[in-house]
Amino acid sequence: MTPYVDPDRAQFEAFKNLDRDSELNMLNLVKFNDLANYPGDHELARDGLTGAEAYGHYGAETAAILESVGGSILWRGTFELTLIGPAQESWDATFIAHYPNAHAFLAMVSNPDYQRAVVHRQAAVKTSRLIRCQPGSPTRAFA
Repeated sequence: MTPYVDPDRAQFEAFKNLDRDSELNMLNLVKFNDLANYPGDHELARDGLTGAEAYGHYGAETAAILESVGGSILWRGTFELTLIGPAQESWDATFIAHYPNAHAFLAMVSNPDYQRAVVHRQAAVKTSRLIRCQPGSPTRAFA
């Protein structure tokens, strides 16, 4: 499995080139490392934290930042099974984060406190998917 932890430059530029003024939802699919992989000089590097515990630090330290930009966790669920797609992919955390617009998301990831806290996410995550979605109106049909 190829690890995807942070966006590459091209993906981030593509994100920034999309409409920045409309609402957006970010589908998060996250697989944790068994043990957190902090940089050797980090204060938690030798504490033996699991990836899930490190991700808990990330969530605790970034929740107020998410809220301060007008964001929220719209939905959270527990992964059970992939019905269509690679059967070997499983996810430890699945949720949708809502942002009032891309400016809010960019403000969050540019916040110095967020940038300090992201080390927990990087230590925690084995691989992930972060998928930007445009919110739509509920309907009775799939399409």
